[in-house]
Amino acid sequence: MRDVLAELVSIWRAGHTAGLATVVRTFRSAPRLPGAAMVVAPDGSVSGSVSGGCVEGAVYDTATEVARTGTPTLERYGVSDDDAFAVGLTCGGIIDIFVEAVSQTTFPELGAIAGDIDAHRPVAVATVIAHPDASRVGRRLVVRPDAVAASLGSARADAAVTDDARGLLALGRSEVLTYGPDGQRLADGMEVFVSCHAPRPRMLVFGAIDFAAALAQQGAFLGYRVTVCDARAVFATPSRFPAAEQVVVDWPHRYLAAQADAGAIDESTVICVLTHDPKFDVPALEVALRLPRVGYVGAMGSRRTHDDRMARLRAAGLTDAELGRLASPIGLDLGARTPEETAVSIVADIIARRWGGGGRPLAQLLGRIHHDQQVTGGFEATSTIA
Repeated sequence: MRDVLAELVSIWRAGHTAGLATVVRTFRSAPRLPGAAMVVAPDGSVSGSVSGGCVEGAVYDTATEVARTGTPTLERYGVSDDDAFAVGLTCGGIIDIFVEAVSQTTFPELGAIAGDIDAHRPVAVATVIAHPDASRVGRRLVVRPDAVAASLGSARADAAVTDDARGLLALGRSEVLTYGPDGQRLADGMEVFVSCHAPRPRMLVFGAIDFAAALAQQGAFLGYRVTVCDARAVFATPSRFPAAEQVVVDWPHRYLAAQADAGAIDESTVICVLTHDPKFDVPALEVALRLPRVGYVGAMGSRRTHDDRMARLRAAGLTDAELGRLASPIGLDLGARTPEETAVSIVADIIARRWGGGGRPLAQLLGRIHHDQQVTGGFEATSTIA
């Protein structure tokens, strides 16, 4: 929902009703992951996507009808359905899409949820997508780490879903949970989609150079909150890094240590050291590689710079295990030359390590295209989809 939130809230605040279609479950080679959403506005305009183009037309029609009637529905599109190819789902996957009407009457909590997401506060929205009692379908529970709002229709269901939703929120994972009609565990009848909105991951870029500007743009495009940090005030200016959320003038190692002490670094954080100057990058990497929780640490430089850097880090007492966490020279071998091409190679490496990709052309591989689960290690349990 994050990708369509601005449009959805705009319609909501204007007092209108939108049709909201959300991918809640996928099987096999589905084009979009749970949480992907599409909004149909009252004027017929569309934002977002639920299938990358495969079933958009059919979902558009359903969302338009649901916005008119106010009756939510759970639709499945897949190769086992004779209508699947008719609507264009030819990728071989199956997707379940929940379609609902969103207005101030049907979703009064939306404004507060949008505020949480904008402020990077974790929040989960649990929605009943299937139930023997049709009146319960579409009921919501808003779960925060320390508070709960609204209700799914019974105290028992609220308690069970709250507990499970907080567990998913800690993992940053969105999925469908199954219970008995009244929230009984180890039973079925009620399905609840828990959409988790964990704070967007951070990308810390050290070195206020042209490569950093290109990387900040790529990082922001991928949904990271980008900070560019450099000790040289003349270079570290917001005007040079418009895509960065924050530009900091400080010594990289000092800023990074302070962020770690403040609890602002976690398993989803990406650290890219682009200074390739030992007086900046070696102290920063000493801090980064000793952090107990960090998603990715990479450093730019030539082979000679890399060898010199590794020698300096070993002299500083870093172990082979700690040095093994360093991606250096940073990026994948794409033959990149310009700052923009180099930025693509860096984020390609980050994506590959996050999802366990090998970086080879898909045309050379067999089997499934999509990697559904994140790899253990640096990016363990930090999915921020939706």
